[in-house]
Amino acid sequence: MTTRRLSAVLGVLLAAALAHPGLVPTAAAAPAGSGHAARTPAPAQYLYSSIGDFDTEVKPLIDRPDIAGVQVVVPWKALEPQKDQYDFSAIEEALTYLRARHKKLFVQVQDRFFSAPTRLPNYLLTDPEYAGGAAPTTNENGLGPGEPGAVAAQWNPEVRQRFQSLLRALADRFDGRLAGVNLPETATQVDLGKDHSGYTDESYFRAELDNMAFGAKVFKRTQFIQYVNFWPGEWNNDHGYMARTFEFAKAHGVGLGGPDVLPNRPAQMENSYPFFERYRGLLPMVAMAVQEPDFEYTNPSTGKPYTKEEFVDFGGRRLGADVMFWATSAPWLHQPAS
Repeated sequence: MTTRRLSAVLGVLLAAALAHPGLVPTAAAAPAGSGHAARTPAPAQYLYSSIGDFDTEVKPLIDRPDIAGVQVVVPWKALEPQKDQYDFSAIEEALTYLRARHKKLFVQVQDRFFSAPTRLPNYLLTDPEYAGGAAPTTNENGLGPGEPGAVAAQWNPEVRQRFQSLLRALADRFDGRLAGVNLPETATQVDLGKDHSGYTDESYFRAELDNMAFGAKVFKRTQFIQYVNFWPGEWNNDHGYMARTFEFAKAHGVGLGGPDVLPNRPAQMENSYPFFERYRGLLPMVAMAVQEPDFEYTNPSTGKPYTKEEFVDFGGRRLGADVMFWATSAPWLHQPAS
């Protein structure tokens, strides 16, 4: 079954709204892209799937002429089943299959899980050196509550060093062979009542930027991308996290993207979306995903489910997406290619 992402977005938004009731619904100023040519709004279309569903979900659709490739989500544990012992065989198999069909491959390295089990390496969770290795999360989105999950404690320097060792090993093997490598969304909601990792919003933010810089350093020929949608503890850039993220990405050559294309949704419009608009043409790549929950939302402008055309138009024209990753459950994928 395809991985279903139940984001922590609503928990983040509710906490921010309660903490900042006087916030106005406009994004704080960010550098405009004036003087830079805007991207042509014609994003390439890719499939999106967990690596475990490649055979059942991807292979039946990959030969469509309107599909340029696939993004696979791979849990950290699958890539490093034991400390310093890496297993990239599933990525190699997918890459070989796709190359034979002249299709491209993106890999999302998953360090957070929106339901059980937590697919992080066992040593990370059991070795005292890593102080538990993860933090418990509460996961809700605009569709309702989700199951408890967990996120790797990237703010712990020892945990982050292990994650960066994984990124380096991936780069040594695949730099220049993959079209892109991305890290998952920034939105998370650590359960502070159960956390023993020393999490703070600021330490999390700094750790994510450190991983961005490291990824861009080791991936020299493959585009490195960070998904950014919301920052815990922030609303409408009131801590400057969103503005600093986009400027940092621009300075370090990091691509940005997001796990959802939801045209005109108020929460997104007050967080990452305005920055994507203002940084059009200033980032090396913008990669947006249309994931499973997105098909359950309705367009606030029409009261109806979003159409493919609305997703593509907004993702390309408004957000400047170069590529869009589609859940294999997208209705249009099960109709003949136009």
